[in-house]
Amino acid sequence: MKDPVALEMARLDRLAKRLDAKFRLPLTNFRFGWDSIIGLIPGVGDAAVAAPSAYMIYRGRQLGARKRALARMGVNTGLDFVIGSIPLVGDILDFGFKSNLKNIDILRSELTRLHQGASPNPD
Repeated sequence: MKDPVALEMARLDRLAKRLDAKFRLPLTNFRFGWDSIIGLIPGVGDAAVAAPSAYMIYRGRQLGARKRALARMGVNTGLDFVIGSIPLVGDILDFGFKSNLKNIDILRSELTRLHQGASPNPD
């Protein structure tokens, strides 16, 4: 049986890719996801996509990530929300700011550090 942490990380990785890199702009390597599409809906779009981002932070906490890593993930999510909330310009910038992919990288690094026997650090 596979490691439960590895299974959860694979699940969170799929979520991050759906949110930030599910689709490819034809004839380019530019990728975007549901975060950018749903974020176009005025008023509720950015709030709606903040929920799965917050879920990733919540799961990171349950998996044992330090407060420092969780705070970095929170800053990325907050920036994504604030940037995306700016009418038109924010929507354009939101296509380039891949907070969920950044957050999954932070979480992966943190959990790798934890499972490689690094000395415990409460923060």
